[in-house]
Amino acid sequence: MTGTDPDHFAARVDTTRPHPARVYDWWLGGKDNYPVDEELARRILAVDDTVLRGARANRRFMQRAVRAAAEAGIRQFLDVGTGIPTEPNLHQVVQDVAPEARVVYADNDPIGLRHAEALLHGSAEGSTRYVHADVRDRVALLNRAAGSLDFGRPVALSLVALTHYLGTDPDGDDVHGLLKDYTAALAPGSWLILSQVTADLNPEAVGKAAENFRRSGTPFHPRPLSEFVRFFDGLELLGPGVIPVSGWRPEPQDVAAQAEGIVPVYAGVARKP
Repeated sequence: MTGTDPDHFAARVDTTRPHPARVYDWWLGGKDNYPVDEELARRILAVDDTVLRGARANRRFMQRAVRAAAEAGIRQFLDVGTGIPTEPNLHQVVQDVAPEARVVYADNDPIGLRHAEALLHGSAEGSTRYVHADVRDRVALLNRAAGSLDFGRPVALSLVALTHYLGTDPDGDDVHGLLKDYTAALAPGSWLILSQVTADLNPEAVGKAAENFRRSGTPFHPRPLSEFVRFFDGLELLGPGVIPVSGWRPEPQDVAAQAEGIVPVYAGVARKP
């Protein structure tokens, strides 16, 4: 079963400003972006040549992490900040392991909704749905996701390459508080899957990339290791713990990618006790 949020008909695409999901799509070689997105993507690539490898590494991490969750028995998945559908996407990975798995994608870019209608075809046994919602509006997002997911049972919540777009006070966001609210809504046994850009591993290039994002009107907040690990407070980190993204339970393809050089992104997966 597949579906999209009925509110998507009222959503409007703003092509005058770049959107992180569409910039990311350009880095992944997609075509679902606009000139304003490509312009920013190229400017950032000019100052940080790791971004293409970083985008691919994030996708690979997401696929490994959700496959691990499905193999561990998780049958419900909520992917927030999912972006433009790119194959193989989360539902394809987990429903290959467990066809009955239920998946909800959530993003605030309406172009993703349009493409979801055409591209997100889940298994007959499971459920695949896309809702239009902003991560900052936790109540609305969870309420819409509850149309497909049972939050009384474990859910794997993934926010891959998303938290660096969320600030902390005095910016008006409290990203650590927001993540606590999300995990509080999850049943014991749920998983939290995160990745986050850091300046720890490449300060000069990441600093320039962050400045380009901010000049475009997009908040961007690389975080040090000490701030990233705080997202997992109260949870049980799964092995190998917090690590650069390509090193989280790497498969042969990831080992080969690591030889190209490290990317400045931390990753981690934790279980709610």
